[in-house]
Amino acid sequence: MQRLLRIRGVETISKFPLAESIDQGVRWLQINFGDSVDAFSDAFNSGIAGFRDLLMVVPWWTIIIIFAVLAWRASGWKLAIGTVIGLFFIYNLGLWLPFLDTLILVIISALVSIVIGLPLGILAGRNNRFHYVISPVLDVMQTMPSFVYLIPALLFFGIGKVPAVFATVIFAMPPVIRLTDLGIRQVPVELVEVGSAFGSTPRQLLWKIQFPVALPTIMAGVNQTMMLSLSMVVIAAMIGAGGLGAGVLEAIGQLKIGMGFEYGVAVVIMAIILDRLSQGVGRSVKRVSQKRDVKAKRAWQRLDDRLKQSLKSIENKHRRVMMRYKENGGKQK
Repeated sequence: MQRLLRIRGVETISKFPLAESIDQGVRWLQINFGDSVDAFSDAFNSGIAGFRDLLMVVPWWTIIIIFAVLAWRASGWKLAIGTVIGLFFIYNLGLWLPFLDTLILVIISALVSIVIGLPLGILAGRNNRFHYVISPVLDVMQTMPSFVYLIPALLFFGIGKVPAVFATVIFAMPPVIRLTDLGIRQVPVELVEVGSAFGSTPRQLLWKIQFPVALPTIMAGVNQTMMLSLSMVVIAAMIGAGGLGAGVLEAIGQLKIGMGFEYGVAVVIMAIILDRLSQGVGRSVKRVSQKRDVKAKRAWQRLDDRLKQSLKSIENKHRRVMMRYKENGGKQK
């Protein structure tokens, strides 16, 4: 074992075997769960291939129209026109198939990240102990260099799209967990008290008050997860993810500046479209949430008014009783 420090020729501190421990753990996982991982990888890869085949059947102009309608619904006609121009430019460059490959991986990675991250974020927002446990884990996940995630993905799943999704999910999941946690914790106490006063159960408080109010913050986390998924999918082309990232890597390897610029512009267009779409959905959700907040505050005000009226009525009755008591000379009937 290597020694880290020496003082006057005397070995004092041994090097902690971090790398050796990790390698042993990985080998143990490969030996005990290798067959299960291979079966999962094959099934997941089949699902990705089926999704890709489905998109390949759809004409390119149909996909552009679908994106334009989504953009119009999310943010208006300006974004719809920009989406049509951007996607048609990608098609004109001859990058439609790599664009679809990248889009598939981004959608799948973002969905998996959201499906796993939302429950963890809700649990962290409602449980302080779990919040303090998961926070350092998220810190490590966010500060670890993205290339490091390619190593375990490559070891467990080999080369292909499945390890790309695995690495992307690990890299892109922290924002949706953190912002879901933050959104749940930032729900006004008054709204929770209104729900409790009307006899809501903890589950009803979560899904009818806390989650809807926190939804704009959660959507910000979804937006960040989508952007990180796109950035990581491009990097994951190094382990066989394909798509636009593969073209960028090829251009770097062969020093083809024009080719690299074309693929880079396609990535930028895709990122802008996905970002504006998710932001538009977030703004729509925020408007709905604000209307719900107004209704909840009105309900709280009505409850407060009723309580004041009840207290005032009780106080008046008490005064009348005391006056009768005094009129009777302190004698009760």
